[in-house]
Amino acid sequence: MTVRPRVPFVALLLAAAAAQATPRFHGGARPLDAATRAAMTAPTGSWRPGCPVALADLRLVEVDHWGFDGAVHRGRLVVHRAHAVALVGVFRALFAARFAVERVEPVDRYGADDHRSMAANNTSAFNCREVNGRPGVWSQHAYGLALDLNPVQNPYVTGGRASPPAGAAFVRRRPAPGLVLAGDAVVRAFARAGWSWGGLWRGDRDYQHFSANGR
Repeated sequence: MTVRPRVPFVALLLAAAAAQATPRFHGGARPLDAATRAAMTAPTGSWRPGCPVALADLRLVEVDHWGFDGAVHRGRLVVHRAHAVALVGVFRALFAARFAVERVEPVDRYGADDHRSMAANNTSAFNCREVNGRPGVWSQHAYGLALDLNPVQNPYVTGGRASPPAGAAFVRRRPAPGLVLAGDAVVRAFARAGWSWGGLWRGDRDYQHFSANGR
């Protein structure tokens, strides 16, 4: 008869405690609640009549993410309903990879001002706005089909200039917390959801930008 060695009771307790101490990802998508709708339709909100997508076609995505402080935080995004579940999956993959995201808040927190949101290094998605420098042309954010991730570490770069300006320190794309690089876990996670990365564009590069249709 084979006698199996006993596992010390203390070791079992420590293993159980370690399992409980490991944070687990939580995330989901649901229709916009009353508070979110009120913020979005306020005078300084991100949605107004005439936007190319109806409020009924948008969803509130709530996800856990690792912060730059090494702690787990709860984030909120507004995206098109057709992609809400897939983006929960993206953030699940980012959480598993322990990719750092400084903050994830609807752009209404910043008066729907894209520059203020970027300066705060905020990750956001829906914002009913035009493409910068192209009046009359809707941004993909206006459809809920684009997301900007850690804008400071992943700036929009044109002519050697970075937007937001604080992103100038990251133009050379040297590895750093929250920075996205070609072929990394972040790009792969979005690719599995069918979203592409502006860091691969020809000409100007938008390292923060992920979209459902490549624009």
